[in-house]
Amino acid sequence: MTTARLPLFPLNAVLFPGLVLPLNVFEERYRAMMRELLKTDEDEPRRFAVVAIRDGRETAPTGAGMPDALNVPAERGPSDGFGPDPVQTFHRVGCIADAAKIRERPDGSFEVLATGTTRVKLLSVEASGPFLTAELEELGEETGEEAGALAEGVLRAFRSYQKRLAGASERSLTTGADLPDDPSVVSYLVAAAAVLDVPTKQRLLQAPDTATRLREELTLLRSETAVIRHLPSLPAVDLTRAPTHPN
Repeated sequence: MTTARLPLFPLNAVLFPGLVLPLNVFEERYRAMMRELLKTDEDEPRRFAVVAIRDGRETAPTGAGMPDALNVPAERGPSDGFGPDPVQTFHRVGCIADAAKIRERPDGSFEVLATGTTRVKLLSVEASGPFLTAELEELGEETGEEAGALAEGVLRAFRSYQKRLAGASERSLTTGADLPDDPSVVSYLVAAAAVLDVPTKQRLLQAPDTATRLREELTLLRSETAVIRHLPSLPAVDLTRAPTHPN
């Protein structure tokens, strides 16, 4: 498998291939990362790796929502908040992100729009520079048995889930016409769009093949739809809005 060393951006979220990731970059260690990425030629991909932080291990402000600048130290070391051995704080499977847009604001923070491209396995983490870097191994995507039929079933279950969720939150995720038919794309889109916690999304990301991911999604969607059916007035109404992730 191909290996590479890339800047590492830990988040309290899971990035899937093909999905868009907006970032609000305000910490100096991540500003330094973006300044480095801007040195890349415009016709070359500006790549960095995104990994999810394990539950209960994160002490750095990387959660979802807009930042509270008053509570964020002006400068943090590259591994601050991630313990003495950062690699133990992160899930071992992540996703490479390609930053199509990096815009610096007048205050020195950055607005970033990136897209997930390839799953990677985290081999090691280096904290000697201004930001974390990681040695990564690219992971291929095996189709598995009956992926096509499973994708059709997942799409049907996802449409039912959408209808129930839209009724509970008075919002709509997407229309059926927007849904793809490629099994791997279906598996990643559904994993990203479903309202699931980080450990569950992480389990879907690191599934050994597309068919396995789709089978688990089918079970999850049926279970979640049944729950929503019996709880028609769920709290936290903006369940379907994708947050901007600060750092």
